[in-house]
Amino acid sequence: MAITSSAKKAQRSSLKRRVFNARRKKAMKDVVKDVAQLVSKKDLKEIALLLPKVYQNIDKAAKRGVIKANAAARIKSRLSKRIAALS
Repeated sequence: MAITSSAKKAQRSSLKRRVFNARRKKAMKDVVKDVAQLVSKKDLKEIALLLPKVYQNIDKAAKRGVIKANAAARIKSRLSKRIAALS
């Protein structure tokens, strides 16, 4: 438990950031899962419409520090590889 006032404030702000980070990470994972499902259905038109949104969510998560830059690059690379295998 935090004792000093600065530690208490840091804990409050940490809890607030945790909510935002969890929300951003969940949004990213949901969109990635949607694309993965479309890949399994081999629906290229829907994938083409959803791909910019996927990249945007991944890049925002990396920019905000929710995930690391290399993790974002790895996720995008694996997605694009799976999509390229379809066409």
